Amino acid sequence: MKTRSDALHEIKSRTFDVCVIGAGATGAGCALDAQLRGLRTALIDAGDFASGSSSASTKLAHGGVRYLQQAFAEFDFGQLKVVRQALQERILMLENAPHLAHAREFVVPCFSRFHVLYYGLGLKLYDWFAGKATLGASRFLSRKQALQFPLHRDHLAGAVTYLDGQFDDTRYGITLVKTFADVGGEVANYLKVVAFENGNDEKLSSAIVEDCLSNHSLKVRARVFVNATGPYSDDLRLLARPNVASRLVLSKGVHILLPLDDGTRSAMLIPKTEDGRVIFAIPWLGRLLVGTTDQEVARDQEMLVSREEAEYLLRHLNRYTARTYRVEEIVSAFAGVRPLVRSKHAHETKNLIREHEVEVDNGSGLISILGGKWTTYRAMAEDTINVVQDVLGVGLQATSTRHHRLAGAQGYTPDQWKLLASKYGLAETAARHLSEKFGGEAFAVLAIIDENPELKLPLVSGASPIRAEVVYCARREMAVTIEDVLARRIGLQFFSWKLAMEAAPVVAQLVARETGWTEQQKQQAIHEYVSKIERSLEAIGLRRD
Repeated sequence: MKTRSDALHEIKSRTFDVCVIGAGATGAGCALDAQLRGLRTALIDAGDFASGSSSASTKLAHGGVRYLQQAFAEFDFGQLKVVRQALQERILMLENAPHLAHAREFVVPCFSRFHVLYYGLGLKLYDWFAGKATLGASRFLSRKQALQFPLHRDHLAGAVTYLDGQFDDTRYGITLVKTFADVGGEVANYLKVVAFENGNDEKLSSAIVEDCLSNHSLKVRARVFVNATGPYSDDLRLLARPNVASRLVLSKGVHILLPLDDGTRSAMLIPKTEDGRVIFAIPWLGRLLVGTTDQEVARDQEMLVSREEAEYLLRHLNRYTARTYRVEEIVSAFAGVRPLVRSKHAHETKNLIREHEVEVDNGSGLISILGGKWTTYRAMAEDTINVVQDVLGVGLQATSTRHHRLAGAQGYTPDQWKLLASKYGLAETAARHLSEKFGGEAFAVLAIIDENPELKLPLVSGASPIRAEVVYCARREMAVTIEDVLARRIGLQFFSWKLAMEAAPVVAQLVARETGWTEQQKQQAIHEYVSKIERSLEAIGLRRD
């Protein structure tokens, strides 16, 4: 990727065929698709790349077992379309970024013979829907076999296991943006659209954009604008045409992270909570990720995990696990907003499915991609760019994103970490971390060590990331804040709030060298980052040690 200053120069000096607003999963997917079809494309975001809903998922590339269950329980067979499409897209996610996505075994505990049969048959149907895109067949387990997993023993009748996809959502989002830049797209973060201008035909012709880092404004010119801002989609629709009706229902989902017991490899699906929801407990990057909830919220509400929400998740987790987890064991947590398309039939957010819709505003010409889910981001982008080409009046060109490998996939192998460890003298944990986060580009990260051998040092004792990663992210991935680095690019914030706060001064020092921060700016950045983590700790009822 270019430096941010070089990218800004290009963005404000050119006229694009398409400007995609919102650099989350769907926006980055739209930009990549458009650029690969030969459309000159710009991608901008008011925050960092993948910093909203796209970084707050349950880390699953899946069809949606819950939607399949609801389809038959509520005779809403339209949901089957969502499941089938997601299962087809799931395999593409795994193939196009093998360093970031892989198959994971899930176990469904059953406490009656009826549930063994019920969930077993349901998951066989899930297998059937996947067809040739299957990751493997589900299977029945006897009580004796089920007890090989760390499950609650009382009244356990057996279990069912199945395979689904798991991925690193934040890195996948960053990687989509990098892939777009690699094929010639122009992209920059922290650019907020504050107004639109219309041409002689009353269609949008340019966007007035505020640079959130410098407080300067610039103009982005394009023939078509795509609104891919997720929870902010209604705001942008109103900016393009006042008084337009709201289309979204916003749902808050929370997740907590716990220590991962040695030897725990399988994930668990808790099939039914006291209020009819589904919860997952998944090994993820060295932690046990537990979530999620569905609660309708206002968009401007700060996304913090409350003590009540954490206790809700633990209460249901502890009914199924051999050991009891406590709030005090939580090492990190996060919450995000899912943008669901408003439906006439579903009245609770837990019943809204992740269908998407491409809307064209006939007055302004704004194209909005609404709703959807992470797993179907590529299909959503394909549908959106089909509409873009129609609006532009160019011949429809088929997408090439189905089998377009993402940055870092080239040259990657599952045992690449061994070469990193031996060639650069890295600890196994550091080598695995680099391989999982950067794939084949890990060698470019480690090449930075030649400038300064101290960059091979860990960011902080007890953590896998090394200092060279920070420099790479600042130079090659437009990381401009401490959170950009620790949350979205290397993931330490999700592994441990405590370690992230300890690492903040080191990250600030390294970013300052790359960006030219003054001492005052550096101290302000540390203060703002640590204060945000402290608010998260306070909300969940934990104290900073």
